[in-house]
Amino acid sequence: MIRTVEHTAQPSAPVLAAYSYCETVTGQQARNFAYGIRLLPTPERRAMSALYAFSRRVDDIGDGDLADDIKATRLDDTRALLARVRDGRVDEDDTDPVAVALSHAAARFPIPLGGLDELIDGVQMDVRGETYETWDDLKAYCRCVAGAIGRISLGVFGTEPGARGAERAPEYADTLGLALQLTNILRDVREDAEGGRTYLPADDLAKFGCSAGFAGPLPPEGSDFAGLVHFEVRRARALFAEGYRLLPLLDRRSGACVAAMAGIYRRLLDRIERDPGAVLRGRVSLPGREKAYVAVRGLSGLDARHVTRGTVRRRA
Repeated sequence: MIRTVEHTAQPSAPVLAAYSYCETVTGQQARNFAYGIRLLPTPERRAMSALYAFSRRVDDIGDGDLADDIKATRLDDTRALLARVRDGRVDEDDTDPVAVALSHAAARFPIPLGGLDELIDGVQMDVRGETYETWDDLKAYCRCVAGAIGRISLGVFGTEPGARGAERAPEYADTLGLALQLTNILRDVREDAEGGRTYLPADDLAKFGCSAGFAGPLPPEGSDFAGLVHFEVRRARALFAEGYRLLPLLDRRSGACVAAMAGIYRRLLDRIERDPGAVLRGRVSLPGREKAYVAVRGLSGLDARHVTRGTVRRRA
C-alpha cells in the first residue's frame, strides 16, 4: 500500500477548523494515541485525528448509559454518516466537524473506510452483550474493534516504496491491533466486569478457575489469576512480535508513530506481568516521562532496526 496521493494545497478554513476539533478530541481523550501521532507530519497527524474522533464517537455510543435500542439506532445513524463520507456527500460547511475532517482525509489518503464499518460491527457486538468462548471468538471481535483500526491507519501511513514484503503490511497492522486490544482487555478487566462485560475467553477463565468473574479488588477464591494473566500476556507478546514486522515497511516518522503507540502498550503489558493483581486494584498506566521516552525511542528507529535484524537472523 504505497501512498501515491500527494496534495500540497492548504485545506480551507472550515476543514482546518474541523481538523482542529478532532485534534482537541484526540488530545483530551486518547493520551496514548496522541503521543504517537504527534510524531507524524501535519497532514498525516490531522488525518489520524479525524479517524480517532470518528472511532471515539462509535466507542462512546457503545460505552454510554443509553438504552440498548437507542444505542443501536445511533450506531445505524453513524453508519449512515460513514456512507455519506464514503460517497463524497459531506460538504465543507457541514455542521459535523468529524464528518468534514474524515471526508477530507479520505479524499487525500487511500483510507479503507470499510474498516470503520467493522468497528461499528464490533461495538454492536458489545451492545448485544456478546461473550466469547474461545480465543478464536475473541479474536474475531478484536479484529473488528482494533485490527481494522490498524488497517485503516495504514491507509494514512502508506508503505515505503520498494519495501520488501510490503504486501503483508495490512496483515501486520491487523495483528498489531489485536496485540493492543488484548492488552487493553487485561488492563480493563475489572472496569469491564463492573460494567457487566467479560471479554477474556470463557475457556481460559475456566482453565484458571476464574469463571466467577472480577467484580472486586481480589481474584475469585481458589483461582490462579496470576496464571491467567501470564497466559494472556504470552499471547499478547506473540501478537506484538508478529505485528512489529510492520515497522521496517513504514517511513521513518510513520514507523516512529506506530512504535511509540505500540511501545506504550508493551510497557503496560510489562507492568501487568510483574503485578497481575494491579489490574483488579485500579487502572494501570505509564507516567508521562516514560511515554516520552518511548516516543523518542520510536523516533530514533531503534524498534524498527531491531525487527529488521531479527528478520535477517531468522532468514540466515
